[in-house]
Amino acid sequence: MEEVLIRIVLAVIVGTLFGIVYCMRVLVLMERRVARIEEHIERMVDRVLSEEKIIERKLSKRRR
Repeated sequence: MEEVLIRIVLAVIVGTLFGIVYCMRVLVLMERRVARIEEHIERMVDRVLSEEKIIERKLSKRRR
């Protein structure tokens, strides 16, 4: 009886550890995706900024 209880407790502990490891894996994968999305957003913002600077230069030349 005692041996069965020990096996059940060990199974619960091991299952919990596997669950934690799986959750950490999922979190790491999601963090990588978010980082990739942030990189794309930064690139788009840089492009828009450069376009805005070009437009501002052209408009300032017209006003002179």
